[in-house]
Amino acid sequence: MRVLLSEGASTSAREAITALGLAGHHIEVCDPDPHCLGRFSRFVHKFHGCPPLGADPRGYLDFIIERISGERFDVLLPIHEQGLLFAKARERIVPHVAVALPSFESYERAHSKLGFTRMLAGLGLPQPMTLLVTSAHELGETRRLPVVLKTAIGTASRGTWVVTDDRQMQQAVAGIEAINGFEQTVLVQEFIDGPLEHAQAVFADGQLVACHAFRQIARGAGGGSSIKESVSDRPVRAAIARIGEYLHWHGALSLDYIVKASTGTPHFIDCNPRLVEPMSALLAGLDLVGLLLRVSRGDRPVSSPESRAGVRTHLAVQALLGTALREQTRRSVLRECWRLIRKRGPYAGSWEELTPVRMDWRSAVAPTVTALWLLATPAVAHELPRKGWGSHLLTPDTIRSIRTMNIAP
Repeated sequence: MRVLLSEGASTSAREAITALGLAGHHIEVCDPDPHCLGRFSRFVHKFHGCPPLGADPRGYLDFIIERISGERFDVLLPIHEQGLLFAKARERIVPHVAVALPSFESYERAHSKLGFTRMLAGLGLPQPMTLLVTSAHELGETRRLPVVLKTAIGTASRGTWVVTDDRQMQQAVAGIEAINGFEQTVLVQEFIDGPLEHAQAVFADGQLVACHAFRQIARGAGGGSSIKESVSDRPVRAAIARIGEYLHWHGALSLDYIVKASTGTPHFIDCNPRLVEPMSALLAGLDLVGLLLRVSRGDRPVSSPESRAGVRTHLAVQALLGTALREQTRRSVLRECWRLIRKRGPYAGSWEELTPVRMDWRSAVAPTVTALWLLATPAVAHELPRKGWGSHLLTPDTIRSIRTMNIAP
């Protein structure tokens, strides 16, 4: 199929490109950054420089409509938060191209951390104890630490703080005020001790088609995983199916949860209305991107194989950034480069999922540049992850603009 990706800067987009390319699809990518991560792939046939979604959602939408008009593509793949705008403009999009999207109301509810926590409460699904505050004064009265603070809107760990002492609380309050977080409700959640796991699923008109789950083994930068291992989705499958049915979800949906160490119960903490880094599923035997294309085209897959548990994968870029953040020495970065190249230590028996050089030689650019940058200045690891929080993402102002946008078919 001829597939247009809505952006190319995220790790999810880069992994979707690999999954699509290995399946033989024709891939074109839109992004405001000409040096985005997805640009460096032999599978990408064409790159389209586009207006930034965050600053110019109307201009971005007009650009996409122009690209898809005339039936030039079979599928539009909203690989990141562009899905909110596409759901709003569905009537303008579907005459030109196939796309899998829920209603705008469902997308907005899943995307909002406040909407998600209220939905979990309504469905009676487990989540951390949550308090809602609307001012710094209310937040300052929170004495029970540790806690996790979340603004109502945030992606890639933006707007999320783990607070264990008063100093971190002051830093979190300053961070919330800097992004005008108290204009919206702030969530104060119980800190749960246990492994962090992620599940990603594909739905067709509210019915679960397929699901894959993995556990974070090691943490990289910006809240992402540097090492993962696939696990059985059965402990959370029924809950995910209920969420998708309630939202009448159509397309991809991903959820984060913590398995509480004392009880073994999964507690849901976040929701992403998209696929998140789908190569973990593909390497474990489940092609979620391929299923998403089929759903987009109107197919209703009745069954799909379960992914294999115990498949370990890693992201070299995240591993290098995580090492530099923790140790901040050139020696530690060099050691991690050696272990990644030789597949030693935690990378023994693991598959590279973000930049698979053997499958796609151009993908070597990202880990090479990252390694050289960190060797020159290890402290830059604090800044590099923010480059992924770019203009392709939604902001509270963008969401308000989309919500009130008049989009005539």
